[in-house]
Amino acid sequence: MDRKQQKELFDGAVKAVTACGEMLKDRKAAAEIDSKGRMDFVTAVDLAVQERLKAELASGEIGFLAEEGDGQYAGRDGILWILDPVDGTTNLIHSFRHSAISLALYENGKPLAGIIYDPFAGELFTATAGGGAFLNGEAISVSGAESLSESLCSVGTNPGVRQGADDAFRRLRAVYERCHDIRRIGAASIEMCYVACGRLEGYAEHGLKPWDYAAGRLIVEEAGGRVTEFDGKPPSIDGASCDILASNGLVHDELLSLM
Repeated sequence: MDRKQQKELFDGAVKAVTACGEMLKDRKAAAEIDSKGRMDFVTAVDLAVQERLKAELASGEIGFLAEEGDGQYAGRDGILWILDPVDGTTNLIHSFRHSAISLALYENGKPLAGIIYDPFAGELFTATAGGGAFLNGEAISVSGAESLSESLCSVGTNPGVRQGADDAFRRLRAVYERCHDIRRIGAASIEMCYVACGRLEGYAEHGLKPWDYAAGRLIVEEAGGRVTEFDGKPPSIDGASCDILASNGLVHDELLSLM
């Protein structure tokens, strides 16, 4: 895909995502809840946002992978939109105002663009490959903390994968012992953006799906940070769950040793 086409797709996607932001504030739709499993919910907001963005973005040329519904739509040349229509659905249900729309564009497994919009905070995080990362149009970068002893971190508990709880809380305690403190937001995309703009130095969570981290990965990396799995390898978007570690890069190896 050439740069002109990338820019046109990116600009159109930013407009589409921000236009959907107000839909997350619809309390009536947020109260229409179905359960996909224990602690795994979908609301009418998730479905409405996904359908609207699919209608605007999906095409025969570009595939579409999203959390809700029937999954992936094949496109040509390995180009794929990856969408989480509401990251932080449980937060949305409880009016805990940390939920976001997360959208990424990938080509042959590599990120080209990432867009994460938190309408409750009025914060739009964006990145393009090689073009830097931005918050509401202003360039952002990760923090300069060089050790966990200088850091604020988030360690996720992933309530939908409770069989990993013992290890999750072990990791949380291990990181807590070394850092300033732990914060828990409950939306992977937002937590990765907070790493990208220097509010957090590290974020770790097990059992995430591609739509949870696809956009956040590029935003962190373009802000100067690092994103890997717990074994230090790059995350994939092949549909399998990944254990994700995002950091400012400087504390990454120290965090890896605790995973």
